[in-house]
Amino acid sequence: METIALTEAVYYILLSLDQPMHGYGIMQNTEELSGGRVRLAPGTLYGALNSLLEKGWIEALPGSNSRRKKEYRITPAGRKIVQTEIRRLEELLRNGKETENPQNILGMGIRKGRRMAQRIRKKRLCPDRCRFLPI
Repeated sequence: METIALTEAVYYILLSLDQPMHGYGIMQNTEELSGGRVRLAPGTLYGALNSLLEKGWIEALPGSNSRRKKEYRITPAGRKIVQTEIRRLEELLRNGKETENPQNILGMGIRKGRRMAQRIRKKRLCPDRCRFLPI
């Protein structure tokens, strides 16, 4: 399975649908899960729901055919996507924490970075004008 970076809206929608929920409930739950930081507009929510339905990541519950109060739930494929996204986010967090010097994103230190730049130039992989700037 390829790694797909989810938008925050899709991520929170999928998390919300661990239990059957209608659109307004998803909007409320998303806001609660994100501590009020993510607020879904109806257009965003229903556009995302339609996309998730097409991908098979969620399903509309039988018996909720009316346009109002249609309920949705996550599918096994949707759960796998959420698990993959959680692993991806954990990797990002882990890589960020492993950085020794917060001013050097690569965590290699300025000396090591300069030595690497010299090796790259010697191998002609980078022209002489190519420079690595300190962050």
